[in-house]
Amino acid sequence: MAIYFISDLHLEPAQKAITDGFLSFLDSLIDAEALYILGDFFEVWIGDDYSNEYIELINQALQKCAAKGTKIYFMHGNRDFLVGQAWCDNTQCELLDEAKLITLGNESILLMHGDSLCTDDIEYMKARVMLRNPQWQDQLLAKSIPERIEFAKQVRSESKESQKGKSYDIMDVNQEAVDKALSEANCATLIHGHTHRPNIHHWEFEGENRTRYVLGDWGDKGWFIKWQAGEELKLESFDL
Repeated sequence: MAIYFISDLHLEPAQKAITDGFLSFLDSLIDAEALYILGDFFEVWIGDDYSNEYIELINQALQKCAAKGTKIYFMHGNRDFLVGQAWCDNTQCELLDEAKLITLGNESILLMHGDSLCTDDIEYMKARVMLRNPQWQDQLLAKSIPERIEFAKQVRSESKESQKGKSYDIMDVNQEAVDKALSEANCATLIHGHTHRPNIHHWEFEGENRTRYVLGDWGDKGWFIKWQAGEELKLESFDL
């Protein structure tokens, strides 16, 4: 049996190739004990009380996967932080904390979406404090669905505009933040997404060998990390 990790699919109706690739990916998970979705699964989420044919398509695919015996875990990203318990119950997903420590074999692994590690992006970090505030979220969810749809459009537009003048380094994770997160979790391996810069990083910190696996965003390729007992974590991709 294997365990899979994905993130940053940014699912939306306009992305047919990504959607079809994800549905095929789920169907291929015949050996999956668990699937971890580490945020930005949806391009936007305006609340569990809103649905449409596209959302139902994704929901049914997850339900089918869970029915085969795969345990599905979901972590919020910066696009789908409004996903709630109702959606998780419907799709049989377990909602994870912002930073989740798991054990694979004899090794502890820290799971994160990754946006909280981008501390050099001061503008984004200030916005993140507001977006992750439960009171602010309750106020947003109290608005009508049309109002929330318009708000989501506005946020996406502002996000794209703000990124134009930022360097990739500013929008990447901060090394000190990474080491702090690993030290607080008392582990040496991190898996995250968010940055759209798939890679495997190795370094030494205070005499300890550490590793950071970065999941890629789905576009021309689909990205996942796979773990099987007795083997190392593998970062893999496939054409969409």
